[in-house]
Amino acid sequence: MKHTDTPETRSVRVLRVGEQVRHILSDILMRGDVHDATLAAHMVSITEVRMSPDLRHATVFVKPLLGHDEEAVLKALRTNTAYLQREVAARVRLKYAARLKFLPDESFDEGSRIDALLRDPKVARDLGDEPGADAGEG
Repeated sequence: MKHTDTPETRSVRVLRVGEQVRHILSDILMRGDVHDATLAAHMVSITEVRMSPDLRHATVFVKPLLGHDEEAVLKALRTNTAYLQREVAARVRLKYAARLKFLPDESFDEGSRIDALLRDPKVARDLGDEPGADAGEG
């Protein structure tokens, strides 16, 4: 074991590799290197890549632009996983080729849901009725 191999340096490396994989996948999809009609018809955002600590597995969070046809896009990505894994392996210098797993990024949906809740008139009224909320008036 190398002296510099601490849990902190390993976690930084995991984050750095995840970001590198995200950039590579985004580049491949942006350039249209995957010969797939569904992927060619959609702009797909790779929002995050989470690597396992051993760097053998990558969970790839994706969101089609405007959220259209998410299931079809995920199916197309999963169909082309072998090609994408080969491309990533060729560009990232790792001992093992990371296995890619594509999942929808739900964080946008969750954020929109929370935003809609906060805009709800009943919630806005309740938030406005908190003691101290109108501290400036008096």
